[in-house]
Amino acid sequence: MFDLNGKAALVTGASGGIGGAIARALHGAGAKVLLAGTKVDKLTTLKEVLGARAEIAAADLGDPAAAETLIKAADERFGQLDILINNAGLTKDGLAMRMKDEDWAKVIEVDLTAGFRLARAALRGMMKRRWGRIIGIGSVVGSTGNPGQANYAAAKAGMIGMTKALAAEVASRGITVNCVAPGFIATAMTDVLSTDQKAKLETAIPLGRQGTPDEVAACVLFLASDESRYVTGHTLHVNGGLAML
Repeated sequence: MFDLNGKAALVTGASGGIGGAIARALHGAGAKVLLAGTKVDKLTTLKEVLGARAEIAAADLGDPAAAETLIKAADERFGQLDILINNAGLTKDGLAMRMKDEDWAKVIEVDLTAGFRLARAALRGMMKRRWGRIIGIGSVVGSTGNPGQANYAAAKAGMIGMTKALAAEVASRGITVNCVAPGFIATAMTDVLSTDQKAKLETAIPLGRQGTPDEVAACVLFLASDESRYVTGHTLHVNGGLAML
């Protein structure tokens, strides 16, 4: 079950906690994995941990040309790309009335538009082979909203809509397009919160704790596998019951 031997995957934002966990899960199931991101030192460390079948590619997805470059890199190194994980993202939080245009535009560019460009480029090969998996990493705030994150929430909500549209377009070619929307996950981003802040947030979660990157990665692994072949256009919420959608 969940055998990815012979498949090639691209994971953007692989230097982060969730991205790294996804890369390890896919690699552990037998996939060849191209680790993409801006923090080359962390990518290199992850590649050394994974060993064979792992490659790295530095990429700033704020650059419109980066998407095509990454897909070409996957094709050149692995011969094809079967699985695309759109995980790269950033935040530039602030109240809407004070948010600068550039902070809005940067988050939309990296968190949403770059994912579309990557999917568009990856679909060419997937459609020829009549098999492919495109998985976007969203967020619970894409469905619930969150004060101070109008740009981030809009990007993640856009990913859900884009996922549905792409899924409908390419289903007849054996390609599925899905989204995984994490809630409060223990990563470097949440490590900056105080113990009291974490405790307050956890009281709102029915399961009573933060999730882990590995729990998100397990859901991605399912959607990347052949076992999920009848699931498309779906957003899988991984939030411990924080939002029961």
